[in-house]
Amino acid sequence: MKKNMHSIAREVNRSSQLMTWTLLFPALISLATMLIYVSSYSVSTARMEAVAAMKPVVTTELPDKLWYIIADRDSFANSDLYASLDEINVTLEDLIQHSEDEESGLELTVARRTMNTLEGYVRAIEQNIIESKPVVDSEATLEEVRSVAALIGNMLDNVTSHEVTNVGFKNRRLGNIVLVSVGAELVLLLVSLAISFQMRRRLARSIHEPIVQLEHFAGLVADGNLRARVPSTDIQELSTLTDRVNIMADRLESLIEQNQREQENLKKAELRTLQAQINPHFLYNTLDTIVWQAESGHSGEVIQITKALSDFFRISLSSGADWIPIEQEIKHLLGYLSIQKIRYRDILDYEVLIPDELRECYILKLLLQPLVENALYHGIKYKRGGGKITVQCVREENSLLFSVRDTGRGMTEEQLRNVRNSLATGVAAPRLESMPDSTASGFGLYNVDQRIRLYYNQESGLVLESDSGGTCVSFRTPIKREEELRV
Repeated sequence: MKKNMHSIAREVNRSSQLMTWTLLFPALISLATMLIYVSSYSVSTARMEAVAAMKPVVTTELPDKLWYIIADRDSFANSDLYASLDEINVTLEDLIQHSEDEESGLELTVARRTMNTLEGYVRAIEQNIIESKPVVDSEATLEEVRSVAALIGNMLDNVTSHEVTNVGFKNRRLGNIVLVSVGAELVLLLVSLAISFQMRRRLARSIHEPIVQLEHFAGLVADGNLRARVPSTDIQELSTLTDRVNIMADRLESLIEQNQREQENLKKAELRTLQAQINPHFLYNTLDTIVWQAESGHSGEVIQITKALSDFFRISLSSGADWIPIEQEIKHLLGYLSIQKIRYRDILDYEVLIPDELRECYILKLLLQPLVENALYHGIKYKRGGGKITVQCVREENSLLFSVRDTGRGMTEEQLRNVRNSLATGVAAPRLESMPDSTASGFGLYNVDQRIRLYYNQESGLVLESDSGGTCVSFRTPIKREEELRV
């Protein structure tokens, strides 16, 4: 990374974090304080509820249960008198243990000790009943129980009063904390806004000029000045973008040069293909055949050859069009094959297998005839007894697979390897002494392969397979309709 580089993201993150913590810190303090006070408030409320629940049990329920027992309407065995006493004692001990106020704690402690006195009176009444003492004695003890219970009730009221006072104090303090927090939040908000404004101005100054500069040079590149380069900047993100723009300009310049070279190669390939179509030997031999047939009085064959030759050259030129329907490509191919069939007679047989529904699709012209010519001159012609050439096209999803297969003598492994290497490297295959006219063959395959790659913008071109049983040359193209070519 370059020295003294400034990062927009780092500056924005730093500003964002500062503002966030400036606003969040007092909010967190306020929230924590409020949670503490709310928790304390909940505890006080729960204590008051517990005290309120105990008072009627102590002041009313316990004396009433003792009265029913003294009146012989109930018994200690059937009543839950001692269970109620134990529950009250446990509650009082828990309240004493968690008491937050000294006065409340003292009142609860006294109430707990007084409960021992109350429990003693209860056991005295139980003993009177066991010893069958007069009811008057138990009634007198019951009056003592009522007095002690009332005293405990007063103590519980005092505890409730203290708790109410504490809750009110906490509420007032909590309100003060909320007011202070709101004030602090407002002050910090103003500070954060001021900091944000300053940082925004600094960021604007630091990146405005580089962006304007980048926009200017990007406009130059867009206008076609690919030699313009954006000066470097100390803004990290813009530095990366600047480098990418310069790299893009370099690549655009390189791609334009490459495209120019490809167009030149394409024109050369097209020229060589057309020159191959107007092969003097082919034309001389065809005209010689026409003369020979005319001298022999075969006017029908003269007409057939002349028409085929006319169709052959007319479709070869195609009024300058690069794309023609497959139907015309087949017509061009059949014109060539019919002429060669008359010349070579029994040594040549051929078959064209292309479904009717595919013949309206468009193809780059002059792709099949050079492959058929290659199959004839370097496969069928030099095989004793001749052979057959089969041209086929099948549809595979959104593409067409063309193949030209012959039953000629085939190629050796070395010859096949050399031809494949020439197609892979983009260099026409050299002449092979064991393969007559191999230079023409190499250029024919090379031209077709290059035109397929360039026109269809695809990496793959011709695919060759060969053995002693013959050779198959195939290639794949996307399906193209007439309306697609008009776009």
